Amino acid sequence: MNVQTSTRQLIVAGIGTEIGKTVASAVLVEALKADYWKPIQSGALTDSDTNTVRQLISNSVSRFHPEAYRLTQPLSPHAAAEIDGVTIDAQSITTPTTDNLLITELAGGLMVPLNSQYLNVDLVQQLGAPVVLVSRNYLGSINHTLLSAEACQRRNIPILGILFNGPTVPATETFILAYTGLPCIGRIGQEAEITKDVICYYAASVLPVLHQLVEPIQQKS
Repeated sequence: MNVQTSTRQLIVAGIGTEIGKTVASAVLVEALKADYWKPIQSGALTDSDTNTVRQLISNSVSRFHPEAYRLTQPLSPHAAAEIDGVTIDAQSITTPTTDNLLITELAGGLMVPLNSQYLNVDLVQQLGAPVVLVSRNYLGSINHTLLSAEACQRRNIPILGILFNGPTVPATETFILAYTGLPCIGRIGQEAEITKDVICYYAASVLPVLHQLVEPIQQKS
């Protein structure tokens, strides 16, 4: 497996579906004035996650890189690719060239299949970048968060920290952070509407922690 260790990149992974990875990605992009890339888009091609993040960003520095695969159906990538008559060749997915820090958003959770033998977590390992794990509080989220963290740790994939999204449940969050020993990057509250102002607010709130965690990556040659 070819690991791209030279890239200044963060990979946004969720503990499941509908966790809020795209909103979290927008917050990270705005906070760090980073570029954005979603290697695989499944469904919503006219209203893609790339377009969503682009519309939520206020800074003029961030650039948005084209997807490696654009699939028509809102399904797991392996299933969407089969419907479209495509086989996802993960080895052909290469990080875009940029001098900026890059925020990369996965399509689904870490154990989602891209083809019959390759999972999202394998792509993360191939890209060779640390993960920002997005967690959302619901019944079962402790289990899903710990399993996601363990999936990375078993493959020696570094986790930068956890970003909680949605309603706050202190008992859940306290346990997750204590058990994993991972830092809390921040919390994105339950918002009636996600706007540029909302993204800017949360970008400012996570920036102090991000500066401490991301500085070694930004200094990477």
